[in-house]
Amino acid sequence: MAQKPSANIVPNPSFERFASAPIGWSYKGAYFGEVVKYWFSATTASPDIYGPDVHVPMDWAEKGFGDQKPRTGKCFAGLTLFGCTNGKPHCREFVEIQLAEPLVIGQAYYVEFWVTHLAKSLQINSFGAYFSISEIKRQTDEVLLREAQVGAKDIVAAPGGKWVKVSGQFVAKYEAEYVVIGNFRDDFNTMSVAPTEDCFNYAYYYVDDVLVKKIPPFLPVPVKPDDLTKQKLIPGKIIQLKNIYFEFDKDELMPRSFVELNKLLKIMRENPKLSIEIMGHTDALGDDHYNLDLSRRRALAVVSFLLENKINKNRLRSHGEGETKPIASNETDEGRAQNRRVEFVVVKK
Repeated sequence: MAQKPSANIVPNPSFERFASAPIGWSYKGAYFGEVVKYWFSATTASPDIYGPDVHVPMDWAEKGFGDQKPRTGKCFAGLTLFGCTNGKPHCREFVEIQLAEPLVIGQAYYVEFWVTHLAKSLQINSFGAYFSISEIKRQTDEVLLREAQVGAKDIVAAPGGKWVKVSGQFVAKYEAEYVVIGNFRDDFNTMSVAPTEDCFNYAYYYVDDVLVKKIPPFLPVPVKPDDLTKQKLIPGKIIQLKNIYFEFDKDELMPRSFVELNKLLKIMRENPKLSIEIMGHTDALGDDHYNLDLSRRRALAVVSFLLENKINKNRLRSHGEGETKPIASNETDEGRAQNRRVEFVVVKK
Protein backbone atom coordinates (compact mmCIF):
# COMPACT_ATOMS: atom_id res chain seq x y z
CA MET A 1 0.00 0.00 0.00
CA ALA A 2 1.35 3.41 -0.97
CA GLN A 3 2.15 5.76 1.89
CA LYS A 4 0.29 9.04 2.11
CA PRO A 5 2.21 12.20 1.19
CA SER A 6 3.90 13.75 4.20
CA ALA A 7 2.88 17.10 5.62
CA ASN A 8 4.98 20.22 5.99
CA ILE A 9 6.28 20.22 9.58
CA VAL A 10 7.09 23.96 9.54
CA PRO A 11 4.32 25.93 11.27
CA ASN A 12 3.44 29.26 9.63
CA PRO A 13 5.75 28.47 6.68
CA SER A 14 4.95 31.65 4.75
CA PHE A 15 5.11 34.10 7.68
CA GLU A 16 1.43 34.93 7.18
CA ARG A 17 0.25 34.59 10.79
CA PHE A 18 1.01 37.45 13.14
CA ALA A 19 0.91 37.34 16.94
CA SER A 20 0.37 41.09 16.94
CA ALA A 21 -0.03 43.72 14.25
CA PRO A 22 3.35 45.14 13.16
CA ILE A 23 3.70 48.89 13.26
CA GLY A 24 6.96 49.02 11.34
CA TRP A 25 10.53 47.94 11.64
CA SER A 26 12.48 47.50 14.85
CA TYR A 27 16.18 47.16 15.46
CA LYS A 28 16.05 44.46 18.10
CA GLY A 29 15.90 40.74 17.41
CA ALA A 30 13.06 40.14 19.88
CA TYR A 31 10.66 42.16 17.72
CA PHE A 32 10.44 39.49 15.02
CA GLY A 33 9.31 36.85 17.52
CA GLU A 34 6.84 39.24 19.12
CA VAL A 35 5.17 39.87 15.76
CA VAL A 36 5.39 36.66 13.69
CA LYS A 37 3.74 33.58 15.14
CA TYR A 38 6.13 30.76 16.10
CA TRP A 39 9.19 32.32 14.37
CA PHE A 40 11.91 34.19 16.22
CA SER A 41 15.43 35.52 15.77
CA ALA A 42 18.19 33.12 16.84
CA THR A 43 20.36 36.09 17.90
CA THR A 44 19.81 39.72 18.88
CA ALA A 45 20.10 40.72 15.21
CA SER A 46 16.82 41.90 13.73
CA PRO A 47 15.24 40.07 10.77
CA ASP A 48 12.51 42.02 9.01
CA ILE A 49 8.90 41.12 8.27
CA TYR A 50 7.04 42.49 5.25
CA GLY A 51 3.29 42.63 4.72
CA PRO A 52 0.36 44.96 4.03
CA ASP A 53 0.51 46.59 7.49
CA VAL A 54 4.27 46.99 7.69
CA HIS A 55 5.72 50.48 7.38
CA VAL A 56 9.30 50.66 6.10
CA PRO A 57 11.15 53.80 7.28
CA MET A 58 11.73 56.35 4.53
CA ASP A 59 15.53 56.15 4.52
CA TRP A 60 15.35 52.37 3.98
CA ALA A 61 12.45 52.56 1.53
CA GLU A 62 14.58 54.88 -0.64
CA LYS A 63 17.11 52.01 -0.94
CA GLY A 64 14.44 49.67 -2.27
CA PHE A 65 13.46 47.89 0.95
CA GLY A 66 9.74 47.11 0.76
CA ASP A 67 9.51 47.06 -3.05
CA GLN A 68 9.52 43.27 -3.27
CA LYS A 69 6.26 41.33 -3.70
CA PRO A 70 5.64 38.07 -1.80
CA ARG A 71 5.92 34.76 -3.61
CA THR A 72 2.60 33.63 -2.14
CA GLY A 73 0.17 35.16 0.31
CA LYS A 74 0.84 38.65 1.63
CA CYS A 75 3.92 38.35 3.84
CA PHE A 76 7.56 37.27 3.83
CA ALA A 77 10.78 37.79 5.79
CA GLY A 78 14.01 39.68 5.07
CA LEU A 79 17.55 38.89 6.25
CA THR A 80 20.98 40.53 6.05
CA LEU A 81 23.37 37.66 5.20
CA PHE A 82 26.76 39.19 4.41
CA GLY A 83 28.77 42.35 5.04
CA CYS A 84 30.46 42.03 8.43
CA THR A 85 33.86 43.07 7.10
CA ASN A 86 32.22 46.22 5.74
CA GLY A 87 30.98 47.24 9.17
CA LYS A 88 27.32 46.52 8.43
CA PRO A 89 25.33 46.50 11.72
CA HIS A 90 23.52 43.18 12.23
CA CYS A 91 25.43 41.71 9.32
CA ARG A 92 24.03 38.23 10.02
CA GLU A 93 20.38 37.65 10.68
CA PHE A 94 18.71 34.29 11.25
CA VAL A 95 15.09 33.18 11.56
CA GLU A 96 14.29 30.10 13.63
CA ILE A 97 11.20 28.02 14.33
CA GLN A 98 10.31 24.95 16.35
CA LEU A 99 9.15 22.13 14.09
CA ALA A 100 5.70 20.60 14.56
CA GLU A 101 7.43 17.29 15.30
CA PRO A 102 11.05 16.23 15.90
CA LEU A 103 13.11 14.68 13.14
CA VAL A 104 13.30 10.88 13.10
CA ILE A 105 16.86 9.53 13.06
CA GLY A 106 17.57 7.78 9.74
CA GLN A 107 14.56 9.37 8.02
CA ALA A 108 15.15 11.20 4.73
CA TYR A 109 13.77 14.74 4.51
CA TYR A 110 13.18 17.20 1.70
CA VAL A 111 13.73 20.90 2.41
CA GLU A 112 12.96 23.93 0.30
CA PHE A 113 12.55 27.64 0.75
CA TRP A 114 12.15 30.39 -1.80
CA VAL A 115 14.38 33.45 -1.90
CA THR A 116 15.06 36.62 -3.81
CA HIS A 117 17.16 39.64 -2.96
CA LEU A 118 17.14 43.39 -2.72
CA ALA A 119 17.75 44.91 -6.15
CA LYS A 120 21.11 46.42 -5.18
CA SER A 121 22.19 43.59 -2.89
CA LEU A 122 25.41 41.68 -3.22
CA GLN A 123 24.70 38.12 -4.32
CA ILE A 124 26.06 35.23 -2.25
CA ASN A 125 26.16 31.44 -2.28
CA SER A 126 25.98 30.47 1.39
CA PHE A 127 22.28 30.41 2.26
CA GLY A 128 20.91 27.37 3.99
CA ALA A 129 18.86 25.56 6.63
CA TYR A 130 20.40 24.18 9.80
CA PHE A 131 18.52 21.74 12.04
CA SER A 132 19.18 22.00 15.78
CA ILE A 133 18.34 19.69 18.67
CA SER A 134 17.67 22.61 21.00
CA GLU A 135 16.63 26.22 20.59
CA ILE A 136 19.40 28.61 19.56
CA LYS A 137 18.92 31.97 21.23
CA ARG A 138 22.16 33.94 21.53
CA GLN A 139 22.31 37.17 23.50
CA THR A 140 24.55 38.81 20.89
CA ASP A 141 24.25 39.47 17.14
CA GLU A 142 27.06 37.01 16.41
CA VAL A 143 27.57 34.93 13.27
CA LEU A 144 26.34 31.37 13.87
CA LEU A 145 28.95 29.03 12.41
CA ARG A 146 27.23 25.76 11.59
CA GLU A 147 27.18 23.10 8.87
CA ALA A 148 23.80 23.53 7.19
CA GLN A 149 22.13 20.28 6.18
CA VAL A 150 20.66 21.95 3.08
CA GLY A 151 21.86 25.05 1.29
CA ALA A 152 22.90 26.83 -1.89
CA LYS A 153 26.38 26.01 -3.20
CA ASP A 154 26.30 28.44 -6.12
CA ILE A 155 25.64 32.16 -6.15
CA VAL A 156 21.91 32.79 -5.62
CA ALA A 157 20.94 35.32 -8.27
CA ALA A 158 17.35 36.49 -8.60
CA PRO A 159 17.23 39.34 -11.13
CA GLY A 160 14.15 41.49 -11.30
CA GLY A 161 12.73 40.29 -8.01
CA LYS A 162 12.21 36.75 -9.31
CA TRP A 163 11.79 34.16 -6.55
CA VAL A 164 14.16 31.18 -6.82
CA LYS A 165 14.16 27.91 -4.92
CA VAL A 166 16.86 26.71 -2.52
CA SER A 167 16.29 23.01 -1.88
CA GLY A 168 17.89 19.72 -0.99
CA GLN A 169 17.60 16.42 0.83
CA PHE A 170 19.30 14.96 3.88
CA VAL A 171 19.01 12.05 6.29
CA ALA A 172 18.45 13.02 9.92
CA LYS A 173 21.34 12.04 12.20
CA TYR A 174 19.70 13.33 15.39
CA GLU A 175 16.26 14.30 16.70
CA ALA A 176 16.33 17.97 15.77
CA GLU A 177 13.47 20.11 17.07
CA TYR A 178 14.27 23.42 15.35
CA VAL A 179 15.23 24.71 11.92
CA VAL A 180 17.26 27.92 11.46
CA ILE A 181 17.57 29.74 8.13
CA GLY A 182 20.47 32.03 7.26
CA ASN A 183 24.14 32.16 6.25
CA PHE A 184 26.21 29.94 8.54
CA ARG A 185 29.64 30.94 7.19
CA ASP A 186 31.71 34.03 7.91
CA ASP A 187 32.40 36.59 5.18
CA PHE A 188 35.78 35.07 4.33
CA ASN A 189 34.18 31.71 3.51
CA THR A 190 31.19 33.16 1.67
CA MET A 191 31.35 33.78 -2.07
CA SER A 192 29.94 37.15 -3.14
CA VAL A 193 29.30 38.89 -6.43
CA ALA A 194 28.53 42.55 -7.11
CA PRO A 195 26.05 42.51 -10.02
CA THR A 196 26.25 46.27 -10.62
CA GLU A 197 28.73 49.05 -9.88
CA ASP A 198 26.29 50.85 -7.59
CA CYS A 199 25.23 47.88 -5.48
CA PHE A 200 25.44 47.96 -1.68
CA ASN A 201 28.37 46.41 0.21
CA TYR A 202 26.15 43.83 1.94
CA ALA A 203 23.79 41.01 0.95
CA TYR A 204 20.10 41.25 1.79
CA TYR A 205 17.69 38.45 0.85
CA TYR A 206 13.98 37.79 1.24
CA VAL A 207 12.56 34.40 2.31
CA ASP A 208 9.13 32.84 1.74
CA ASP A 209 7.40 29.44 1.73
CA VAL A 210 9.59 27.25 3.93
CA LEU A 211 8.98 23.50 3.55
CA VAL A 212 10.32 20.50 5.48
CA LYS A 213 8.75 17.09 4.89
CA LYS A 214 9.56 13.39 5.06
CA ILE A 215 10.57 11.47 1.95
CA PRO A 216 9.05 7.97 1.64
CA PRO A 217 9.56 5.35 2.89
CA PHE A 218 8.53 6.67 6.30
CA LEU A 219 10.34 5.18 9.25
CA PRO A 220 8.39 4.38 12.42
CA VAL A 221 8.74 6.95 15.17
CA PRO A 222 10.72 5.35 18.03
CA VAL A 223 8.77 4.89 21.27
CA LYS A 224 10.98 5.60 24.28
CA PRO A 225 10.67 3.71 27.58
CA ASP A 226 9.19 6.78 29.35
CA ASP A 227 6.75 7.57 26.53
CA LEU A 228 3.26 8.64 27.57
CA THR A 229 1.72 5.61 25.86
CA LYS A 230 3.78 3.29 28.11
CA GLN A 231 2.61 4.81 31.39
CA LYS A 232 0.51 2.60 33.68
CA LEU A 233 -2.83 4.22 34.37
CA ILE A 234 -3.17 3.79 38.14
CA PRO A 235 -5.76 5.89 40.06
CA GLY A 236 -3.97 8.68 41.93
CA LYS A 237 -0.87 8.51 39.74
CA ILE A 238 0.48 11.86 38.47
CA ILE A 239 1.82 11.76 34.89
CA GLN A 240 3.65 14.62 33.21
CA LEU A 241 2.79 15.62 29.67
CA LYS A 242 6.15 16.20 27.99
CA ASN A 243 6.92 18.74 25.27
CA ILE A 244 3.86 20.88 25.92
CA TYR A 245 4.68 24.43 24.83
CA PHE A 246 2.69 27.64 25.09
CA GLU A 247 3.09 31.06 23.54
CA PHE A 248 5.13 33.25 25.89
CA ASP A 249 3.01 34.40 28.84
CA LYS A 250 -0.15 33.04 27.16
CA ASP A 251 -2.36 29.96 27.20
CA GLU A 252 -2.17 29.30 23.46
CA LEU A 253 -0.65 25.91 22.63
CA MET A 254 2.34 25.85 20.27
CA PRO A 255 2.22 23.42 17.31
CA ARG A 256 4.89 21.10 18.76
CA SER A 257 2.54 20.32 21.67
CA PHE A 258 0.15 18.30 19.56
CA VAL A 259 2.50 15.33 19.26
CA GLU A 260 2.04 14.66 22.99
CA LEU A 261 -1.59 15.79 23.09
CA ASN A 262 -2.52 13.35 20.34
CA LYS A 263 -1.00 10.56 22.43
CA LEU A 264 -3.19 11.63 25.35
CA LEU A 265 -6.20 11.72 23.05
CA LYS A 266 -5.43 8.17 21.88
CA ILE A 267 -5.20 6.98 25.50
CA MET A 268 -8.56 8.58 26.33
CA ARG A 269 -10.19 6.93 23.33
CA GLU A 270 -8.73 3.51 24.10
CA ASN A 271 -9.81 3.73 27.77
CA PRO A 272 -13.42 4.96 27.64
CA LYS A 273 -13.84 4.79 31.44
CA LEU A 274 -10.70 6.79 32.16
CA SER A 275 -11.23 10.12 33.96
CA ILE A 276 -8.36 12.56 34.52
CA GLU A 277 -7.62 15.92 36.09
CA ILE A 278 -5.26 18.25 34.23
CA MET A 279 -2.92 20.39 36.35
CA GLY A 280 -1.02 23.45 35.14
CA HIS A 281 2.20 24.75 36.73
CA THR A 282 4.36 27.85 36.20
CA ASP A 283 7.81 28.97 37.31
CA ALA A 284 8.25 31.53 40.10
CA LEU A 285 8.80 34.59 37.92
CA GLY A 286 6.04 37.16 38.12
CA ASP A 287 3.10 37.78 40.42
CA ASP A 288 1.74 34.82 42.42
CA HIS A 289 -1.89 35.52 41.55
CA TYR A 290 -1.08 36.00 37.87
CA ASN A 291 0.86 32.74 37.76
CA LEU A 292 -2.03 30.89 39.39
CA ASP A 293 -4.45 32.24 36.78
CA LEU A 294 -2.02 31.46 33.92
CA SER A 295 -1.60 27.88 35.15
CA ARG A 296 -5.39 27.46 35.28
CA ARG A 297 -5.79 28.77 31.76
CA ARG A 298 -3.05 26.51 30.42
CA ALA A 299 -4.66 23.46 32.03
CA LEU A 300 -7.97 24.50 30.47
CA ALA A 301 -6.28 24.74 27.06
CA VAL A 302 -5.43 21.03 27.26
CA VAL A 303 -8.99 20.23 28.36
CA SER A 304 -10.32 22.28 25.44
CA PHE A 305 -8.21 20.25 23.00
CA LEU A 306 -9.73 17.01 24.32
CA LEU A 307 -13.26 18.43 24.25
CA GLU A 308 -12.80 19.58 20.66
CA ASN A 309 -11.87 15.97 19.84
CA LYS A 310 -15.11 14.55 21.30
CA ILE A 311 -13.90 13.47 24.74
CA ASN A 312 -16.84 13.72 27.16
CA LYS A 313 -16.55 16.66 29.53
CA ASN A 314 -17.58 14.44 32.47
CA ARG A 315 -14.24 12.64 32.14
CA LEU A 316 -12.20 15.82 32.50
CA ARG A 317 -11.33 18.20 35.31
CA SER A 318 -8.62 20.83 35.58
CA HIS A 319 -7.00 23.24 37.98
CA GLY A 320 -3.90 25.39 38.30
CA GLU A 321 -1.13 25.15 40.88
CA GLY A 322 0.70 28.29 39.83
CA GLU A 323 4.26 28.29 41.17
CA THR A 324 3.46 26.34 44.36
CA LYS A 325 4.82 22.90 43.35
CA PRO A 326 8.22 23.29 41.68
CA ILE A 327 10.16 20.18 40.66
CA ALA A 328 13.43 22.07 40.07
CA SER A 329 15.20 25.27 41.12
CA ASN A 330 13.68 28.55 39.98
CA GLU A 331 17.15 30.13 40.04
CA THR A 332 18.16 28.84 36.59
CA ASP A 333 16.63 28.91 33.12
CA GLU A 334 16.75 25.11 32.99
CA GLY A 335 14.99 24.75 36.32
CA ARG A 336 12.29 27.26 35.45
CA ALA A 337 11.67 25.43 32.16
CA GLN A 338 11.09 22.19 34.09
CA ASN A 339 8.68 23.94 36.45
CA ARG A 340 6.57 25.25 33.57
CA ARG A 341 4.71 22.03 32.93
CA VAL A 342 1.35 20.32 32.53
CA GLU A 343 0.48 17.09 34.33
CA PHE A 344 -2.56 14.93 34.79
CA VAL A 345 -3.66 12.68 37.60
CA VAL A 346 -5.66 9.52 36.97
CA VAL A 347 -8.98 10.03 38.77
CA LYS A 348 -10.72 6.82 37.68
CA LYS A 349 -9.61 3.92 35.51
